[in-house]
Amino acid sequence: MQHVSVAGIYLIQSVVSFYTIIVFLRLLLQLTRADFYNPVSQFVVKATAPILNPMRRVIPGWGGVDVSSLVLIVVLQVLQLMAVILMLGYPLPNIALLVAWSVVGLFGLVLNFYFWAILIQVILSWVAPQSHNPALSLIYQVTEPVMGFARKLIPPIGGMDFSPIIVFMVIQLLKILVLGSLIQALGVPQQLILGL
Repeated sequence: MQHVSVAGIYLIQSVVSFYTIIVFLRLLLQLTRADFYNPVSQFVVKATAPILNPMRRVIPGWGGVDVSSLVLIVVLQVLQLMAVILMLGYPLPNIALLVAWSVVGLFGLVLNFYFWAILIQVILSWVAPQSHNPALSLIYQVTEPVMGFARKLIPPIGGMDFSPIIVFMVIQLLKILVLGSLIQALGVPQQLILGL
C-alpha cells in the first residue's frame, strides 16, 4: 500500500508541476515579450487558455503582470500540497499555512526552472551552436533578462561568457539561504520538501 501512495504522490507532483511550469512559462512569455508566434509559445498559450481565459474575465492584470496566471500557479501549488498531505495521511493545516508553503514551493520551482533552462542553453550552445530550434530560441528569450543582468556584472572576457556561472551560483545561494530558511521558518514537513 505504501508503494501505491508513493507512486500516486509522484504522479500528482509530476503532472501538477508540469502544468505549473507551463502556466509560469506563459507568464514569462508576457513579461519578457517573447515571440508569441514561436511554436512552443503557441503550445503554451493553447494549453493554458481554457483555464486562464475565463479567469482573466474575473481577475484583471495589474501593471503589465498577468495576475490570473499568478493566482492559477498558487492555486495549483495549494491543490498539489493538499493532495500530497492527504495521501500521506496527515490532517490539512490551515489555508494560510498552505498558501505560505505553496509560495515557498513556487519559489523553489522558479529557481529550478531557471537552473535547468540555463543549463540546457549552455549545453546546446556547445553541442549545436548554430541551431535554430524554436524551443532553444524561446529558452534564450525567457532567460535573457537574468543572463543579461549577470553579463553586466561580469562582461564576457576573451570571448568567454561567465554569466551562466554567476547565475548558477546565485541560484544555489538562494536555495541555501532563502529557500532553506523559509522551509525551516514555516515548518514545512520533511516529507513535503521534495515537492518544494
